[in-house]
Amino acid sequence: MELFNVYPLMDVEPVSAKGSWITDKTGLKYLDLYGGHAVISVGHSHPDYIAKISKQLSRIGFYSNSIQNPSQVELADKLGKMSGLPDYQLFLCNSGAESNEAALKLASYHTGKEGVIAFSDGFHGRTAGVSAVTASTAIKIPSKKPDNVHFAEFNNIEQVKEFFLKEEVGAVILECIQGIGGVNLVTKEFYKELLDLCKKYNALLIADEVQSGFGRTGKFFSFQHLSSEYQPDLISMAKGMGNGFPVGGVLISPEIKPVYGLLGSTFGGNYIACNAVLAVLDIIENESLLENSGAIGDYLLNKVSGLPELKEVRGKGLMIGLEFHNPVADIRKELVRKYQILTGSSSNPNVLRILPSLTVSIEEVDLLLSALQRILKERESNEAVHIS
Repeated sequence: MELFNVYPLMDVEPVSAKGSWITDKTGLKYLDLYGGHAVISVGHSHPDYIAKISKQLSRIGFYSNSIQNPSQVELADKLGKMSGLPDYQLFLCNSGAESNEAALKLASYHTGKEGVIAFSDGFHGRTAGVSAVTASTAIKIPSKKPDNVHFAEFNNIEQVKEFFLKEEVGAVILECIQGIGGVNLVTKEFYKELLDLCKKYNALLIADEVQSGFGRTGKFFSFQHLSSEYQPDLISMAKGMGNGFPVGGVLISPEIKPVYGLLGSTFGGNYIACNAVLAVLDIIENESLLENSGAIGDYLLNKVSGLPELKEVRGKGLMIGLEFHNPVADIRKELVRKYQILTGSSSNPNVLRILPSLTVSIEEVDLLLSALQRILKERESNEAVHIS
């Protein structure tokens, strides 16, 4: 049997990992500044993470959601306190796509309206429902073209107003920092006006924090950079929640009441998943990783600003996009081949994404800065020789 070939693969085969470093089958070490799509939040193979999961696995690894699971209650309590949203409710599932599917379903159920506003360059998953609200045409289902999904230009409030006036909108789904779209930041003014419109027209705002949540931006959620007063109705989460263990979840406004059978998941909130997230939360708290994310992110944002060929630097904390004047594919390849540094791409071919573990150090990001300076200086020299 062959694998269903849907991923372009780098020529790297990791066999072990520790902190911000992975080791391949030949013994070569790579600096991981991408974390497997922003998944590795507290570093590879953190001893406290391993210990908590191992201890739980030695007792019981799985049973369905038909029994009492105190780990879910403990997780909800801890997450509520650390996120600053203790009044919200928690639903647990297994991935970011599932989280967004659940959020869209809840919004439609609560408002009685099917219309959804999404945004250009937004990405919310590859399953059937959320692919309809994802801007990329490459992942949409050709036979499924819903007429209830309306795309507005990112940060364009006038287009949003037009849709609210013309359509029955029950939900707006928004990444406050677009990840795959190229690390594009929503403005405070747009965010506040958007929430005002949602309240006016009885629609729910879904904040997609799948990539930006759990401290990646220096605050627990990226929308918390925008306002302490304006909060989304639904918050989808995944990636960094489990530090590699598949976990997803939705934080749900207390105004939305649960009904038996409305949502469900066989594997969601299982013992191992809950303990993986609890370990992540403990490590974030004990090692002050929100502060580290903010400090290292500020350091990196300041240091890269002088790089040649750089058009713009965007991001918060350790969710950073470097936009160059030309495509970055060759730069990424050179970082891997010559300097053993892993970085990310985006739907914008000119954007290099930096998404390291929240435990990353200044010394480690300095390795990236040094490598980029050498690569870009060499490119300048080659170009000068070519012109002459």
